[in-house]
Amino acid sequence: MKVQLFASASAAALFAIPVSAAAQSTEAAPPAEAEAQDQQRDDRDIIVTATRRTARLQDVPLSVTAFGQQELDDLGIVGFEGIAQNTPGIVVNRPTQNFNNFTSRGINTNGYSAGLQSAVAVYVDELPISANGNSTILDPNLYDVERVEFLRGPQGTLFGSNSLAGAMRILTKSPDLDDYEASASVDIGLTGSSSVRQRYNAMVNVPIMKDEIGLRVTGYYRDEDGWIDNIGTGVKDANSLEAYGGRAILLLQPSDRMKVKLLASYENSKPADSGLTNPSLGKFVRQSDRPDLFQGKLTNYNITVNYEFDFAELISSTTLSDYDASFYVDLAGTFAQAFPFALDAYGFDDLFVQETRLVSRTSGPIEWVAGFFYYDKRRTVDFAYRSSQEFLDARGLTGLPDEYYQRFNSYTDQKEIAGFGEVTARFSDNFWITGGLRYGSTEVQSFTRGGGYNSNYLTLALLGFSNVPVTVTPVPYAEGLKVKDDRLSYKASVSWKPMDELTTYATISTGFRTPVVNARAGLVSTIDPNDIVIPEGAKSDSVTNYEIGLKGRWLNGDLVANLAAYYIDWQDIQVQANRVSDTIQFATNIGAAESYGLEFEFIARPVEGLSLNINGSFNRAKVTKLTPSEAAISGAELGTRLASPHFQGSGTLRYDFPIGADKNAFAAVNVSHAGSFPNQFPNVPGNPNAVAPTYDFTEAWTNVNLYAGAKLGPIDLTAYVENVFNDSSITYVHPEAFLDGRYARMRPRTVGVRANYRF
Repeated sequence: MKVQLFASASAAALFAIPVSAAAQSTEAAPPAEAEAQDQQRDDRDIIVTATRRTARLQDVPLSVTAFGQQELDDLGIVGFEGIAQNTPGIVVNRPTQNFNNFTSRGINTNGYSAGLQSAVAVYVDELPISANGNSTILDPNLYDVERVEFLRGPQGTLFGSNSLAGAMRILTKSPDLDDYEASASVDIGLTGSSSVRQRYNAMVNVPIMKDEIGLRVTGYYRDEDGWIDNIGTGVKDANSLEAYGGRAILLLQPSDRMKVKLLASYENSKPADSGLTNPSLGKFVRQSDRPDLFQGKLTNYNITVNYEFDFAELISSTTLSDYDASFYVDLAGTFAQAFPFALDAYGFDDLFVQETRLVSRTSGPIEWVAGFFYYDKRRTVDFAYRSSQEFLDARGLTGLPDEYYQRFNSYTDQKEIAGFGEVTARFSDNFWITGGLRYGSTEVQSFTRGGGYNSNYLTLALLGFSNVPVTVTPVPYAEGLKVKDDRLSYKASVSWKPMDELTTYATISTGFRTPVVNARAGLVSTIDPNDIVIPEGAKSDSVTNYEIGLKGRWLNGDLVANLAAYYIDWQDIQVQANRVSDTIQFATNIGAAESYGLEFEFIARPVEGLSLNINGSFNRAKVTKLTPSEAAISGAELGTRLASPHFQGSGTLRYDFPIGADKNAFAAVNVSHAGSFPNQFPNVPGNPNAVAPTYDFTEAWTNVNLYAGAKLGPIDLTAYVENVFNDSSITYVHPEAFLDGRYARMRPRTVGVRANYRF
């Protein structure tokens, strides 16, 4: 009977494949008022909070992929790279550790986006951690999380600015007030023939006072050898990684109506060198005079208060966060390694976020969310451009206080305040509409502190001068242009269930990014005064997303199929460009682009123990409006393809079978694939008739992973092979000429074992 139903439902599934749940099942506790309804749900219901309220994934008129902790463990996902490989419509542009810039639905002009906010907002609980593209963005640890949700398409109403193309949410697990729990994970792998990878995680949950106070503490440590040789520093396997951190969550429940959660977390990621390579030197070879360092430390403090009124739940979340990051990079590739030229920058982010919202609790036909959001961030950066003492002595260049020929400090203040709301009206169990609005005001201003200095070192070095003094000039205080913008984002959707097993929806939604100010606006090149003068900055860009979708679920979750088709209109595109003569980065706007595509997912369990999950996306994205002056300053052309693959997808086939009482074994294969795509616009900014020497394409890649293991009560044992066929395809091409190594490749074949213990 089940097989017959599966066969008949499969035919319907061909017309309803998904944009939704990559998880096999993600369990979560729904609110108390829905208990009667919950009893009708089986254990394969996927529960998400993408709409700021608890809901079945099938009922959410959004394209959402959800991963529970079990799915993350089964697929060996520990960071952004694994999430992207198993989420339809998503690519992570990852030149090296701690550089993570997502492309969702084709909305990206290059994978670096220097000076621009990422088009996908990344949250850890209520803390937005995404930043501008040429900043280190920590790859958070994903151990002991409740769920990871990836929302595709603009999320401007509930998640605000900078969720232009989507939002990713990492939701940590709260303490259990009733039971003691503990878990540990050990993962030992070997990359290539000699690089050892060690990953350790642990968690302890203690109910200090039953039903009233609980504490959950999580910690991790990673020690991973590299696999890329730096011939400039002479270090083999130079891109090694040490990372460690943890979090503690204290949950207080003084009454049935009130909960208070206190969270403190710390993460420190210290890669020893970049993972970017130069193919002309060798497959896994790079060159820099010193290690390129992209390291980050994130400290986060949060207090969240939940209070249940009869009509609504009040949620107040207050977050203080510090993020310190190093950005040390050899720039000598700009002039073909002719002389030393490097940047040692250190940044400090101080962030305060307050969000307060009310979520309706009544069971009537109207459901609503209303809230207030405040965001205050100061980014301070110490810039230090250097030569080397050896070169200065050899050339006889004098007059500098040390090897640094330019030093200055700048900071940027960014504020956002917004009010938002969303209402769902249910006309019946099978038909409802949802509307949302968010009105926000953003303000950005950059400053340069006085007391720094500049010099004519680059000119002297480039023209070959010797035995002359370097002219040093002070850097004065400068106040950049204050840019303000007020924006209204909206969302409207209609949902209809023609049958209990199938939900259809049509949605229109909008999003935008905050404006950008160029810290060095008005600067004329000292090397070529005829080159581009740095403009003031870039105003907000915006998208409008039109989407229709189907979400089908049959046989108590043994057959799931979702499908979404979308069209995105992207206006006033923020772009990053580099002045050719001195590589100064700046932001500006150009006309418009369109992106359209199809996303799908299919989950099937035809017989006991066997499961198949297939997902993917087809996308076309290109520039549709461009003036000659915009083409000149950006390097774009009318019809230029944006930086995203035409096809991307993954599939997992898994078989579980019993081997004894409360014991099971499994075997699985996971395959992910992405097509090639351009790394940037094709022409030189400021010289539209010349093809950019850095213009290139990534390679199409296919990653195959094998897993086999056993679940022996509280112990899970897994043996794995990642990148079985040792694919070394190029997955990222840096768009700027200052780097000698501009190409990132897939990690070589890694063989390992993983053990998880829980009680």
